[in-house]
Amino acid sequence: MKNNILQTIVVLAIAVGFNSCINDLDVSPIDPSVTMDFNQNEVFTKIYSTLGLTGQQGPAGMGDVDGIDEGTSDFFRLIWNLQELPTDEAHCNWTDPGIPELNHASWGSAHNQVTGLYYRLYFNITLCNFFLEQIEGKDDPESVLQRAETRFLRALNYYYLIDLFGNVPFVTKVSTDNPEQIQRSALFDFIETELLEATETMQEPKANTYGRADKAAGWMLLARLYLNAEVYTGKARWAEAAETAKKVIGSAYSLAPVYRHLFMADNNGSATNQANNELILPILQDGITTRNWGGSLFLVASTQKTDDMPAYGTTEQWAGNRCRQQLLFKFFAKGDVPGVEATEMVKAAGDDRALFHGANRTLSIDNEALFVEGISCVKYTNLRADGSPAGNSQFVDTDIPLLRLAEAYLTYAEAAVRLNNGVPTAEATEAVNTLRRRANARTETSYTLDNILDEWSREFYFEGRRRSDLIRFGKFGGGNDYLWQWKGGVQNGTAFSAIFNLYPLPSSDVITNSNLVQNNGY
Repeated sequence: MKNNILQTIVVLAIAVGFNSCINDLDVSPIDPSVTMDFNQNEVFTKIYSTLGLTGQQGPAGMGDVDGIDEGTSDFFRLIWNLQELPTDEAHCNWTDPGIPELNHASWGSAHNQVTGLYYRLYFNITLCNFFLEQIEGKDDPESVLQRAETRFLRALNYYYLIDLFGNVPFVTKVSTDNPEQIQRSALFDFIETELLEATETMQEPKANTYGRADKAAGWMLLARLYLNAEVYTGKARWAEAAETAKKVIGSAYSLAPVYRHLFMADNNGSATNQANNELILPILQDGITTRNWGGSLFLVASTQKTDDMPAYGTTEQWAGNRCRQQLLFKFFAKGDVPGVEATEMVKAAGDDRALFHGANRTLSIDNEALFVEGISCVKYTNLRADGSPAGNSQFVDTDIPLLRLAEAYLTYAEAAVRLNNGVPTAEATEAVNTLRRRANARTETSYTLDNILDEWSREFYFEGRRRSDLIRFGKFGGGNDYLWQWKGGVQNGTAFSAIFNLYPLPSSDVITNSNLVQNNGY
């Protein structure tokens, strides 16, 4: 993996050959025989493209990460699988390598997708390190801005490493030496410092090009870091989480008037769709210029199969991911989930966020191999808000909402209640009710921490964060009484060890780097 990264950096130092505009991440094949000087804008664009593409050719070919199917190697697809499949939200019926182990929380240190994400994150970090080395000392306005955004993106990748893996190799320079292992608390300090310093010279909220990070992206990631500080360091930082979240809420971003528009093909903004006002950091996707077999195509196609489902704008039907019943119980507390199509499901739930298809489905997953066992999720679509088709009938236009404003509201609500020793506050209640009013859901007079955990699920299900939320609330691995169907590989659910609150360092890296100590239990 290290050699692959270094070879890629050598290639990046020559002819990268793609448009430097961040709105168009179409990547052309590299001609290694053509030698050129370091092209700052092209390499900068490549750094952003690692979030939404898997290699240099697209939709496949010349992949960034070896040893794993290229479509599976996608940044968000891997994060989604590791954050959703072991939880109470999603279940996949595929038997692809690694999927059953994620469904059942039974992975080991040679798990292919765990290894794939680890190397994907370090590939991205190494590109950032390379770029920062090349522009060191440059003080023109564009370089200053690009440096800040690159530091943010490096911090973003390190955030997923601290969250998923804990104590990890730490690199800020391109080198062939085996890196030292950094402790989780020290990595927390590094990410915090990077974000605080980077935001000083990033663009003001909404002043940057759509798809590029600004100050609000830095604040939002920093608030997420503070919200999970007790997990990462043993020391809570609720006050900082609440304060930073309020900065995001008070910024130029605003909630999309219609929830489902956030996950449609024109969520980058149109006459009908104003979701772009909420998307603080989207991962750009385009069915013509930005194609891969992961990304939002994965989000749409993996949740679709039969013709009885609502139109979803792509010919791809992969029939894999559907909902565990505990997710539906967040919307139907009495367990009375109707077997109806999506429009009727929203009406029955009294919540616009209940984007589920229950017709010809069973609520319970008795046979894991059958896609129609389990309610289908229809949250993601490749149709535009006015019902018209996207630009391509196979690959999708829907941008992935990696960071969006609604997160700041729930971050503030949770942090404020925790600061008040678990007692609801008026300000926290209003933050939750703001999101519920947007969803045309009934508002409440107060919300406990358990209510807020459920609200995290209602607002953000299938968005690649559920594992982290459950761990923060003590509801994932270890001796807790929160069970969901197929938790621990048992249909009715069983507790699994707290060692699974961290993923293992890949055995391949531990074997080759004597500086690394494996996570406990692996």
